[in-house]
Amino acid sequence: MELDSFSGKKKDLTYTFNKRSTAILVVDMLNDFLKTGGKMVLDTGKVIIEPSSRLLERARNNEIPIVYVNDSHRLGVRQDREFKKRAEHCIEGTWGAEVIRELKPQEGDFVVKKRRFSGFYETDLDLTLKDLKIDTVIIIGVVTNICVRSTVHDAFFRGYKVIIPRDCVMATGEREQESSLYDIQTHFGEVTTLERVMELM
Repeated sequence: MELDSFSGKKKDLTYTFNKRSTAILVVDMLNDFLKTGGKMVLDTGKVIIEPSSRLLERARNNEIPIVYVNDSHRLGVRQDREFKKRAEHCIEGTWGAEVIRELKPQEGDFVVKKRRFSGFYETDLDLTLKDLKIDTVIIIGVVTNICVRSTVHDAFFRGYKVIIPRDCVMATGEREQESSLYDIQTHFGEVTTLERVMELM
């Protein structure tokens, strides 16, 4: 990525991580976003399912905690800000709010429900990570420019090292994908490849 003059003042940084203090955050890999019949399907999101599955398999084999951070809204809540901009989606208890079959949580995984873009806003995600003694989060999922990016920002603000395998996130468009990854790489964490992350495991 070519940096602008402001961002060019950043320090070169390549993260390594300790498996014992690292967790995978899986953001919104849900039926409503990724499956035919979903309320807000991201057609391009399907390409990250297979690489995400490989990453989760490697993480489980290395006993790295996996935390699912799932959109979960309630009908009849007048102040749900997302529904003022978006169609109703990921309603608690419905098929649309379930994790896709290919990436279903397994025994020992953690599930955090969120009602806003960021996985940290008014949830127990931070407490869960602290209880697990986590200092580094590898974040995957959809969509890069909304919920993934919001979660990245809040993770950084709370002192976590943030790593994004670009093969495992997808935005609402190519422009949005590249601008979001640029923002993360220059200000909030490291954007790298799935293969590099798996090598470090």
